[in-house]
Amino acid sequence: MSDLSMDRMVDVETFSLEDASTEQTLRPDAWSEYVGQEQIKKNLSVFIEASKKRDEALDHVLFYGPPGLGKTTLALIIANEMNSNIKVTAAPMIEKSGDLAAILTNLEEGDILFIDEIHRLSPAVEEILYSSMEDYRIDIIIGSGPAAQTVKIDLPRFTLIGATTRAGMLSNPLRDRFGMSFRMNFYSHEELAKIIMQAAEKLEREIAKEAALEIAKRSRGTPRIALRLLRRVRDFAEVADETQIHHERTKYALDELGINSHGFDEMDLRLLKLLASSNGRPMGLSTIAAALSEDEGTVEDVLEPYLIANGYLERTAKGRKATRATYDVLNMKCVNADGTLF
Repeated sequence: MSDLSMDRMVDVETFSLEDASTEQTLRPDAWSEYVGQEQIKKNLSVFIEASKKRDEALDHVLFYGPPGLGKTTLALIIANEMNSNIKVTAAPMIEKSGDLAAILTNLEEGDILFIDEIHRLSPAVEEILYSSMEDYRIDIIIGSGPAAQTVKIDLPRFTLIGATTRAGMLSNPLRDRFGMSFRMNFYSHEELAKIIMQAAEKLEREIAKEAALEIAKRSRGTPRIALRLLRRVRDFAEVADETQIHHERTKYALDELGINSHGFDEMDLRLLKLLASSNGRPMGLSTIAAALSEDEGTVEDVLEPYLIANGYLERTAKGRKATRATYDVLNMKCVNADGTLF
C-alpha cells in the first residue's frame, strides 16, 4: 500500500491509535444509544431476550460487511445485554491452534468470545472451532507418532461472535456453524448526523445540526470516518476560538482536508476521471494501478469498495467501468468510443 493511501482521511481500513481511543470513549453501551442497523437491533433484541428467558447462552453470531460500521460495538452491547463477560481478539493474533485452545479453555459459562477478521483464521485453527462451536468440546493431540494421544476437553457453553469484512472468504463449514448472520449496511446521512451529535456532546463540544449533517454527507456512510472528521473539524473550530462548530467552519475544514461533498478525496477523483476518460471501455486492474502509480491491492481493497457500493464504479469480466453516476458527478458527457452518447 502506498504512503498516499495510508494518509487518506476517508480510508476506513486505516485505524489509528487515536481512532481506537476515540471509539472506546464514544462507543454506546446499550441499544438505546446505538444508532442505525435498525433491523439487526430489532432481531437481536428478540434473540437475546429469548436466550435470557431460557437461561441459555446466545447462539453464535456472525457480523459481516464493510469496515467501520460498528461490528465490535454490537458485540460489546450484546455482552452488556446478556450480562456476560467478553473476550475480544482478532484472527491474526491467533497463530496456532494452541493459542485458540488456551482462549477457549479460559472461558466461563455464558461468556462471549469476539473474533475480529475471522476470515483470516488459518485452517488448522479453524478446525478447532468446529467442535468447540457445535459440541462445546475441543480435541487436543498430545505427543506425536505412535505415542500420540487425543485428549477431549469439555468447554462451557459460550457464544462466539465473528466479524468479517469479507464473508466470501469464510469456509462453508465455519459459516454454517453460526446460528445468526447479519449484514451491516452503510448508514444514512441522518443516522450519521445523529451519531455525530451524540459524539460531540460526549466530547463536550457544541455543534450545529447543519454542521453535523455536512460531516455526515462526506463520511461515506461510515461512523468511523464520521468520528474522525468530527475530530478534525473540531480542531479547526478550536484554532479559530469558536465555542460551537458552525456549518461554515465545517465546510471550510472539510474542503481544506480535500474531501468533497460526495465524500471523495483526490485518489477517488483520480480513479473516476481515469475510468471516465476511457469512453465506456472497460479498464483492467493492472492498467489502472499503473496509471495511478498505485499497487493493485490499494486500488482493489482501498479505493474500489465504496465506489462500487454506491454505484460509481462497475466491475465486469473485461475490467472496470465508470457508471452514469460517475459522469454526472464529474459533469462529463457519457461518450462511447464511436462518439455516441450512452
